[in-house]
Amino acid sequence: MKELYLIRHGRQSSKLCNVDVSLDEAGRRQAELLADRLTYDKIQKLYCSDLKRAVETAGIIGERLGLEPVVVPAFREIDFGELTGKADDVIVKEYKEFRRERASQTSDLPYPGGENGADVIRRVLPVWRELCQSPEERAAVVTHGGVIRSLCAYLLETDLKNKLKFAVDLENTSITVIRYDEIKELFYLERFNDTAHLERHPELLRESWKPSLIRQ
Repeated sequence: MKELYLIRHGRQSSKLCNVDVSLDEAGRRQAELLADRLTYDKIQKLYCSDLKRAVETAGIIGERLGLEPVVVPAFREIDFGELTGKADDVIVKEYKEFRRERASQTSDLPYPGGENGADVIRRVLPVWRELCQSPEERAAVVTHGGVIRSLCAYLLETDLKNKLKFAVDLENTSITVIRYDEIKELFYLERFNDTAHLERHPELLRESWKPSLIRQ
């Protein structure tokens, strides 16, 4: 079976919604701890989104593993549309109806002026299929929460409206492993939101930095 690692980027240097910024000090530390852990996983190929936080995370991992990250724009975060660049308190105040409908999880709701899960799958799937057909038995993709949730929902054949059920807090530098049976053409969720490398560092977990909007 082929193993495909989906890795969320390290903590970014801004709390504004989906701004394209580099990692902060904690994010670099998260990436270093993850890189040390992945030393034993024999990853053969490393990919990343083109957003700075993903590129920097992949660079730290790649340096440790002796791999040159391949930048794939299709793996960038879901487009938050009008919410992009806004602070959480502004989003809570100005987008009450959107957030109420989103919290109900009755549809694969797009962000105002942005994407929904189906949009993410449409742009990610062609590249994902290429990864599944590549000769490497184990590859890793440094990407984003919206992509990981959408892919998990799609690959497990559940409605994309359920993507938010895949973790309240998808942790920075968490590992999600998808196994692909090339003969049966079936996907298995082997690991999800695995943060064993952060267990001794509670200050690096997301709840100490930014509460999830799902909870608010």
